[in-house]
Amino acid sequence: MTVIVPTLRHERRLWNEGLTRVVGVDEVGVAPTCGAVVAAAVIMKPGCHRIPGVRDSKTLSMGQRERLAPIIRSRAVAVGVGAASVREIDQLNIYHATHLAMRRAIARVGGHDHVIVDGNRIVGFEARVGPYTNVVDGDAKVYSIACASVVAKVVRDRMMMRLAARYPGYGWEHNQGYATRDHRDAIRRLGLTPFHRRSFLALQRTLAGDQLELDLLADPGAWPDAHELLEREATPVMADDAMLDATDLAMLDGSAFALGADADGLEVIVG
Repeated sequence: MTVIVPTLRHERRLWNEGLTRVVGVDEVGVAPTCGAVVAAAVIMKPGCHRIPGVRDSKTLSMGQRERLAPIIRSRAVAVGVGAASVREIDQLNIYHATHLAMRRAIARVGGHDHVIVDGNRIVGFEARVGPYTNVVDGDAKVYSIACASVVAKVVRDRMMMRLAARYPGYGWEHNQGYATRDHRDAIRRLGLTPFHRRSFLALQRTLAGDQLELDLLADPGAWPDAHELLEREATPVMADDAMLDATDLAMLDGSAFALGADADGLEVIVG
């Protein structure tokens, strides 16, 4: 398999335009059936050199990610981490919850000039974060996004390991909440925890004994008025569940995670 090494081409173009605080953003935890979705935002110094070994976190081993994450943090101008809780995922759907986590991560970097985000264009995103560029497969192609993917993956994996200690038997310490066979068997044997995403069709089918291949993004629990809920000002969204997730995030690598409120007035998990 050919491994793509991310470049600074997109960042350099923006730096040459005088935009010094360019944010790379990526998320992890979209497909798993449990746990928060976590996003990271990373600003690198204009003219920086790439850290050897940094690439899409999915192509790295856990040991490689654990080694690279503190180096990324030390070299970055700013790093922000945000999350959307399980209950927010079930209420908003995974698509909207993922973008909420991204916005929370971006809000933690202390101001920015431009955002580069992995994936397709996001409806209404520019109104929330300002000018941005989307790059399909950006975690493989864009250096700052690759850095963000490593940071986010390390944070979420550690969170799932701590949840595994609280809820043993599901294998979260090695399957990170994906619908693997051992995870599905454990759900049938032990039932669901407060950290399972009940809106996911995969869980409904698992409990019913159906092991068909499933599209986890085809979330039947999505509310038709999710856009309206996201646009509401000064409305706390499921603070009790966010508090549970914040407790786990606060126990991670000293990143000073705390529960606060973002610019929209929503309860957030920040770091």
